[in-house]
Amino acid sequence: MSDTQESLKHEYDTSSRTMKSIPKEERPYEKCLAKGADSLSDAELLAVILRTGSKGESALELSRKILAQHGEGNGLLGIYHMSISDLTRVKGLGKVKAVQLKCVAELSKRIARRTFSDGVSFKDPAAVARYYMEELRHQEQEVLILAMLNSKGRLIRDMVISKGTVRSSLISPREIFIEAVRHQAVSIILLHNHPSGVPDPSGDDILLTERIREAGKLLGIELLDHIIIGDCQAVSMREQGFWRK
Repeated sequence: MSDTQESLKHEYDTSSRTMKSIPKEERPYEKCLAKGADSLSDAELLAVILRTGSKGESALELSRKILAQHGEGNGLLGIYHMSISDLTRVKGLGKVKAVQLKCVAELSKRIARRTFSDGVSFKDPAAVARYYMEELRHQEQEVLILAMLNSKGRLIRDMVISKGTVRSSLISPREIFIEAVRHQAVSIILLHNHPSGVPDPSGDDILLTERIREAGKLLGIELLDHIIIGDCQAVSMREQGFWRK
């Protein structure tokens, strides 16, 4: 047996012994089988995903430590904000487990959005803002999303066009409409966040909106709105009167 295999075996054996010290009916895996996944706490759900802990520490203890990284009350949301590098700084959490956690976080986000998307009216700015709120309001830099719609106003696809600073001079209408034409979009909506949490349109936001609107008119693809996301609040530039005739 190699040194690596011996090390992994020792970690598994140690973690198993630590988990066995917990009464069987209280162990996350057994509890899930008996009562269902909805009976598990956040830490217990993570423990089932991680499967093993580290030397002298059960998967449940490791999970509680991960959830405490961003302070009281942040819990699972903290994992969304942590990079793989951040996660591997948690003692006992290796790269494989860190990747598992990031993938589960992304999967849960996609499931939630897919479930919600079927009932979203993209003609309603408030509904569109709610749909993208959790994805955008936590971002620490500006992210510009292009939402492409079909003739019935249903979402065909959305994609990130820019990440960093949303400036009118840095965003190319050409790139936006290449994607819109490629996906046979009839209309589009732009969305981006303000990391400050305040969604008031800036001068660059207004200039960018006008540039995209004018380009869309030439191509027959209407820009329906440009929605700016803040912290639990949003501004529809169309509703706020920034649309020029």
